[in-house]
Amino acid sequence: MNSATSTHNYEYLDILDRAWAESGLTRPCGGVVCDMGCASFSYAAALQAFFGPRELVGVEVEGHRLFRDGYARIDHASGYVAEIPNARFVVADYVTYELPADVITAWFPFVTPAAILAWRLPLSLLMPERIFARICHNLRPAGVFLMVNHGIQEADIADDLCTAAGLRRSFRFAEPGVLSIHRRRAAVVSGWTRT
Repeated sequence: MNSATSTHNYEYLDILDRAWAESGLTRPCGGVVCDMGCASFSYAAALQAFFGPRELVGVEVEGHRLFRDGYARIDHASGYVAEIPNARFVVADYVTYELPADVITAWFPFVTPAAILAWRLPLSLLMPERIFARICHNLRPAGVFLMVNHGIQEADIADDLCTAAGLRRSFRFAEPGVLSIHRRRAAVVSGWTRT
């Protein structure tokens, strides 16, 4: 990994480690971990290191988007998962994706029009109610959904969406770490289970 990608992975590991330490919950290990909206899945190594999953899957709707370097997102993702056992990148719309998982993660999911437009994506992809319903559907009964949001306001919107989908919050953590000082708003980490 280059230095930027390594720093990104260390930041995500720090967020995960501090959130689980704060929650007091036992970290789930060894199951199926699915990351929803993984972009190029550059942080797959962090999820592998933290959860030690039997299977690691990154799902991204814009997997064929081309970058300035001439490669598509799927090309970059293939490099990030190549050295991780049982890891894969799937190009699919998570709203219709079927995969029972022990852990589902969503790093900064789109819950407002401003967020999706900032990524230059069509507003037609903004379907948070359907996405959170699918997360609840795919989450195994004893599973954990981990969500990270940009700031308290966005987290509050996402909380309402999760509750409406049938999820119950187990913990919420919002203290910026040293590796996250570049963010304008502190990352808000929350853990959810099925009701």
